[in-house]
Amino acid sequence: MAIITKLRLLFSNRRWRGGSDPVNTLFTIGHSNHETIVLLHLLRTHAVQAVADVRSHPYSSRFPQFNAPVLERNLKESGLLYAFLGRELGARREEPCCYVDGQARYDLVAKTSAFAEGLDRVLKGLANYRLALLCAEKDPLTCHRTILVCRHLRSKGFPIQHILPDGSLESHEAAENRLLILLGKEQPSLFATREQLIEEAYDEQGRHIAFRQTNRAFEEDLQPTATP
Repeated sequence: MAIITKLRLLFSNRRWRGGSDPVNTLFTIGHSNHETIVLLHLLRTHAVQAVADVRSHPYSSRFPQFNAPVLERNLKESGLLYAFLGRELGARREEPCCYVDGQARYDLVAKTSAFAEGLDRVLKGLANYRLALLCAEKDPLTCHRTILVCRHLRSKGFPIQHILPDGSLESHEAAENRLLILLGKEQPSLFATREQLIEEAYDEQGRHIAFRQTNRAFEEDLQPTATP
């Protein structure tokens, strides 16, 4: 009962209004094809206390250990809090306004009230706990948790670290550098600053990975991609 009460307070629907700045590090992680014990080890290694699931559909026929009810039970048995934020922060949207020609547009997702609510809930949680955003893909650059969600959290003044499959950490700045190299945008020019190139890279990568309605496979059931 105490855990449930904490969870409700931590991830309540009340909007974050500022006040005390969040000081904890925000982590992200992809469950990939890990066994449950491996995922728990990765989270414990970095002293994560709460997990926010940002998968739109938190179910997988390929990896049933990450179906939401099973995952939530295993996390709670290990002393970690769990919240589902897929409606607010997921990549496979229910709102028709988020699609153009059958593909989700991350810039349109970011304008929705649900997305803003999701960011507020993350900030509320981060003010009190070491929090990890969880999705499916093992490489942060092929997942909306980085290209969409963290893009809109990167200016909030707290560190963001991506937990990689081997347990090491990649800072969000390092991930952005890798994204620039991946897309051939690593060199600023007379006409574009590094920050402008980063924004362009987010847009381009978003178009590459955004959900298409013609694709029958749920994002979570896709084979995890290899790190480029």
